[in-house]
Amino acid sequence: MGAVDYSLYLVTDRALARGRTTAEIVRAAVAGGVTCVQVREKDCGTREFIEEARAVQAALRGTGVPLIVNDRVDVALAVGADGVHLGQGDMPLADARRLGPPSWIVGISAETVEDAVRAERDGADYVGVSPVFRTPTKTDHAAPLGLAGLRAIRAATKLPLVAIGGLHAGNARETIRAGADGLAVVSAIVAADDPRAAAAELRREIENNA
Repeated sequence: MGAVDYSLYLVTDRALARGRTTAEIVRAAVAGGVTCVQVREKDCGTREFIEEARAVQAALRGTGVPLIVNDRVDVALAVGADGVHLGQGDMPLADARRLGPPSWIVGISAETVEDAVRAERDGADYVGVSPVFRTPTKTDHAAPLGLAGLRAIRAATKLPLVAIGGLHAGNARETIRAGADGLAVVSAIVAADDPRAAAAELRREIENNA
């Protein structure tokens, strides 16, 4: 792909969807201004994950918004996703690069400055800075970095930074000012009464700070 717009990055979570399909939420969120979508599934089998990713892929067709698969290189390859997002315990970046197409977007989660520096050295396309604020959707992660931690990572790498963890319209602007190139949101869109309106509100906060 060409230059990727990470500014409003949706991470899916069926547990927060309130009975709506992920594809429905994705369509509404993209209409509201989401620029990148990551399908995240922690508790389902491979076949179900592939089906979910394909449904999101169909919802994104024609929009120009890239599809990223969380953790699972095999699922990303199976559906022909635009890329994969890897945590510190997932497949090493070099192996993902070797298996995926040359055009693949590969993002790496970073909880420390050292993680981010290593990601840049190893050839990541962007870094997911996690978690910036406390969040119930990522219970297995380190203590929140806060804006000071985000600033420290910003100072250490030239890669695009996508902040994740407890982000919503109320703290979007200060997070961008602290050095994030994009905001990754889960509950603020997925669990919203109106995902399209929630995305549009976040989009305004991002643009007002540009």
